Amino acid sequence: QVQLVESGGGWVQPGGSLTLSCTTSGIIRRIFTMGWYRQAPGTLERELVADIFDGATNYVDSVKGRATISTAIANTVLLQMNSLKPEDTAVYYCNAKSGGVNFWGKGTLVNVSS
Repeated sequence: QVQLVESGGGWVQPGGSLTLSCTTSGIIRRIFTMGWYRQAPGTLERELVADIFDGATNYVDSVKGRATISTAIANTVLLQMNSLKPEDTAVYYCNAKSGGVNFWGKGTLVNVSS
């Protein structure tokens, strides 16, 4: 059974930093692309923030230079974000995808405000 459990969200002031963690189980890491998506308040779509597969990373333009995704720790996907902006406020979701199959966590809220 696949499980993705996010943690690390919360309130942070603009300019601050945060590390989100996704604990995974039932995932064969070498065949899944692991990623973080976010859904801003009042929107219906989830936006890809970053993903990683076999060491190759991909970031949405709005977080390039401010975010780092890592799978260096076993069964964990980390997303470190720096210089946070109010527009980073969203529910952040962990995702695992392979061959059209998608698994999602329940999300963790990040609120960037003063």
